[in-house]
Amino acid sequence: MMAARIGIITVSDRASAGVYADESGPAIIAALEEMLASPWEPITRIVPDGVESVRDAIVDLADAQACDLILTTGGTGPAPRDLTPEGTQAACPKMMPGFGELLRARSLEQVPTAILSRQTAGIRGRTLVINLPGKPSSIRMSLFAVMPAVPYCLDLIGAARLETRPDVVRAFRPR
Repeated sequence: MMAARIGIITVSDRASAGVYADESGPAIIAALEEMLASPWEPITRIVPDGVESVRDAIVDLADAQACDLILTTGGTGPAPRDLTPEGTQAACPKMMPGFGELLRARSLEQVPTAILSRQTAGIRGRTLVINLPGKPSSIRMSLFAVMPAVPYCLDLIGAARLETRPDVVRAFRPR
């Protein structure tokens, strides 16, 4: 089985400038290590906030690096520099709004400010792109919310097959 390639994009002006260490990208990797049973390879990027920086990182990871899944972290709120959803839309011809709807619904169980999140998801070729929150403590909860649907979505778009650890999170594939 070929290893899935998973792009991880941390979107942060300060982390990209080296003002502080990226904690969100490593939080995604730790959650994936817990959830995934099949082999996979992380390909990480740290980019500043902005439509072009996010778009260009997604295009590079999808097209040049042949990532099957790209997970972004950060830049999904209402602040002026939070432009990750716009960068995702610029890179993805097909949007998958159900991911953002589920992420907000799950987050609303924890905090009333979840309605401020603009997370979304999209497809670029054979790559699924999902916006995750920037807060490391929210990343694991968010990945657990969407992961049951991710492997089947990857199957449908012709990406690498991902297998989860059923004792940790069960992927749903219709018969």
